Amino acid sequence: MGSGTRRRHRWAALLGATALAVTGGGALACPASAEPQQVEFATHCVPPPIAGIPPIDGTTTAKITVDNAAPKVGDTVTVTYTVVKPAASNPVDIALPADIMTPTGKVTLGGVQTGGITVAGPKKNDPVPGKGAFPSFSMTGTFTVTTPGAITLSPGDYNIHTSYLLELDTPCTVTNPPAPVSETVTATDGGQTNNRAISLGAASGKPGDSVTVTGTNFTPGAAVTLAGRAGAAETADKGTATANAQGAISGTLAVKDKATTGVVAYEGSAWSDAKGAGPAAYVVIDDTPLPEGSQKVNSSVKAGTLSMTQAGDTVELAAVDYGKGGFSRGSLQTVTVKDFRGGPAGWSLTGKVTDFAGPGGAKIEAAKLGWTPVCATKTGSPSTCQPGSPGSVGSAGATLASTPNGAQTGGEFTVDARLSLNVPAFTPPGAYSGVLTLTLT
Repeated sequence: MGSGTRRRHRWAALLGATALAVTGGGALACPASAEPQQVEFATHCVPPPIAGIPPIDGTTTAKITVDNAAPKVGDTVTVTYTVVKPAASNPVDIALPADIMTPTGKVTLGGVQTGGITVAGPKKNDPVPGKGAFPSFSMTGTFTVTTPGAITLSPGDYNIHTSYLLELDTPCTVTNPPAPVSETVTATDGGQTNNRAISLGAASGKPGDSVTVTGTNFTPGAAVTLAGRAGAAETADKGTATANAQGAISGTLAVKDKATTGVVAYEGSAWSDAKGAGPAAYVVIDDTPLPEGSQKVNSSVKAGTLSMTQAGDTVELAAVDYGKGGFSRGSLQTVTVKDFRGGPAGWSLTGKVTDFAGPGGAKIEAAKLGWTPVCATKTGSPSTCQPGSPGSVGSAGATLASTPNGAQTGGEFTVDARLSLNVPAFTPPGAYSGVLTLTLT
């Protein structure tokens, strides 16, 4: 999203998880973004007609977990819906023996991907006394990731089927759907980074002048649209180019619209963040004749650069106990971004992390590191900083913060994040370190 030649700034922050067996405080609590939350929601349960009792309006306590909190588009994620405390109980006086309950249910997807997941559990339970509370049970199902971004998972309706003397069902529905979010996964596009970039042969021109547009890293042979931009909207200026065998483009765009403030290039007939480059700043010089007796007074504002600095290069995460594990927490060293380029281009700050290497070849996987980004905008800045979504960082990476394209962009911003490393219970004691690389574009 840079203007002209794409500027890329890389900084490495060494995340040191101190000796895991030192602390005496037990497992650390994790922020909501990094640990599934046990939630409660109002539930309407209908006992079997044979029970002769009215519906039950109660509260269900549940939790959702996944086998992969940082999937890629196309991955299949296994979801486990655990009803910790059902709203319903055994509706009859007859005690129910073990292994006669079969639960089924639904999980609701939200965020960038919507829909429902059917889940089912095994025919397995502890004995239930007459009129006694149903025990906790778990159900599993899967879904395929179709869209990159944050996907929320909320517990949905469930049914308890009992097979003893009679086949009976006790369906329970969420009274005010959807139920609270219990888990969030952050999907990536499979690690495919958009490295397309463009530059212009001139930074300005009169209405109707043509500007040369060159670019790199497009799909070889692809038809590329060249277009004028005014903020996020396209102007009437349009042109075309074709990427050569090396993915390079070269074309001209006649800029007639005085509203044009930048130029973009993208594959196909419609803009796509995944297959586009720019905007590169361009100024249309108004050559309207001056009234008689007038004088035009010119000045200029010199464009600067896009840069970032960080408060330090080492983060010490709190230790956790061997045998207990838990979440090793800390805070990212504050990053300051300064965008003094002018023009219509925003910026994006992303991060990715390596596996955490420990003693004797032991490691903690990169996907175990989660963050909750925050950012602040200095008063007077034309752009507004937007934090990335909470979730796993992983080796594929995630967005820490960004600003959108606009008619006028720039300013100063501070970016931070709460970090949480999910350490498995019996991880060998010792120090573990991973490298978090931040990239500003």
